[in-house]
Amino acid sequence: MKTRVLSGMRPTGSMHLGHYHGALKNWVRLQDEHDCFYFVADWHALTTHYEEREVIEQSVYEMVIDWLAAGLDPDKSTIFIQSRLPEHAELFTLLAMGTPLGWLERVPTYKDQQDKLRDRDLTTYGFLGYPLLQAADILIYKATYVPVGEDQSSHVELTREVARRFNHLYGRGGGFEQRVAAALARLSKDDQRYYERQRKAFGETGAHEAWAKGEALVRRNAAALEGWTDPDTELLLGHLKGSGRSVLVEPQALHTEVPKLPGLDGAKMSKSYGNAVLMRDDPETVARKIRGMATDPARVRRSDPGDPDKCPVWSFHQVYGNDASRQWVRQGCTTAGIGCLECKQPVIDAIVAEQQPWRERAAALTAEPKKVHWIVENGTERARTVARQTMKDVREAMGLGY
Repeated sequence: MKTRVLSGMRPTGSMHLGHYHGALKNWVRLQDEHDCFYFVADWHALTTHYEEREVIEQSVYEMVIDWLAAGLDPDKSTIFIQSRLPEHAELFTLLAMGTPLGWLERVPTYKDQQDKLRDRDLTTYGFLGYPLLQAADILIYKATYVPVGEDQSSHVELTREVARRFNHLYGRGGGFEQRVAAALARLSKDDQRYYERQRKAFGETGAHEAWAKGEALVRRNAAALEGWTDPDTELLLGHLKGSGRSVLVEPQALHTEVPKLPGLDGAKMSKSYGNAVLMRDDPETVARKIRGMATDPARVRRSDPGDPDKCPVWSFHQVYGNDASRQWVRQGCTTAGIGCLECKQPVIDAIVAEQQPWRERAAALTAEPKKVHWIVENGTERARTVARQTMKDVREAMGLGY
């Protein structure tokens, strides 16, 4: 059985090369290795763009087209829209009942975004609570992994804390100790002792190795013992962790090496900054944008030597070039052997070549909008099946199953 991965993007504009190399490229790779759930985070977009509903409405399906054009396969990945699943909002509300306010106020991006987006009024409950909504998005699908950059690790850690607190509050239920004892009695004496050693080691040190060994033991017995049930597995995994039955799964951050692709001016690539190369820009637009890119300010004249490390174009060579081409750029730039336009041309050629299949796939999808809608509808229904089962478990754990 494949482990589950979940991630989403806010629909606040067209996808650009930064989105592709920072996330989409990894999403495409992961769909061959995991059970992947990818969603349009339209509620999250409202936390900062609540006065600009037109932008969100126009961007939802355009973003999905970019995803599909980049290589996401609806037969391998579940693609859906967050707001079509009210179960997300229900879990968010129930988690809010037991989540300390201080946990949300200390999320690093809370103050950071307020500083960066001073032109927007972010003194709203929705913006304060968006990390908890994000936690609900992850926990409702019991995702094992969440692919994130280093700057988003704090959100995954908060999600883990929220799951841990929920399982501690609601995962035990009546007769917990007796049920644990009954499940353990089904293991061999050696396995019982081994399990207890790993549980004690994990409780004392928090060592991931101890948890992994204990989990492997439980899952091996689950596969081998006749009549063993999923609740038995969850019970022993929860006891191993010291949190009771794992009603909600604690996810792990999945860190992958993400190339840094700056905007045309060297700052972070963003459509709102006007410095982005869009995934579906035509070749003429790509050429115009790249030729107009900022370069090393020390190269005033063609005869002036430059420093690639001080030039935003060098970051594009890091992504689109190879060892030979990068050596050519560094040698030519530092000796003034090549001009900036010469340096930029291989980048233009590489981007245009990369975009060609995207534009072809996107054109076919744009010509059949009903097909895109069907893909999203189908994915939303698949997601709903999982979300409803999780909410059934959550309601029962909280005593709301009546």
